[in-house]
Amino acid sequence: MIQVLLKPLEPEDREQFIRDNQRAFKYGATEEFGKRDEHFEEEGEIISRQTIEACIDEGDAYRIIADGRKAGGVIVHTRGKRGELDLLFTLPECHSRGIGYAAWCQIEEMYPDVKVWETVTPYFETRNIHFYVNRCGFHIVEFFNSHHPDPNDPDMAEAIDDQFPDGMFRFEKRMK
Repeated sequence: MIQVLLKPLEPEDREQFIRDNQRAFKYGATEEFGKRDEHFEEEGEIISRQTIEACIDEGDAYRIIADGRKAGGVIVHTRGKRGELDLLFTLPECHSRGIGYAAWCQIEEMYPDVKVWETVTPYFETRNIHFYVNRCGFHIVEFFNSHHPDPNDPDMAEAIDDQFPDGMFRFEKRMK
């Protein structure tokens, strides 16, 4: 059985964390759309450096360590009994080994006061949808698209039209 640990992101690992996150997101989009993918947030990247940096700065960032090696990362932020999963990624070479699920289970244990977790993922990310719904127990509760943008994120309407024309799912997991 693989041993997975969450380690707080260290300042000297920040740059590599950002690059690893971008590589993981790009891999997912390339798997879905091939090299012609145009779902870029910044030139050549599915998720921008600015987005990742903002998530790191505003949340709790962890490096996922599997069998002693960097295998991905996760960023969450909490407000009382609510938590948001901003980013969760595993490196492509670490996929399908239970690492992401093990990391998520640790997040749930680390934040026992959170009663409702929330996250979003693009419509095209079927691998993510499977992971959140079938593995982690989230439920799809809303579908953001050009006719129904996220009312809490005014910039989302433009992103949906430009980057995610097929929309984004919002997920929730209510803890027992």
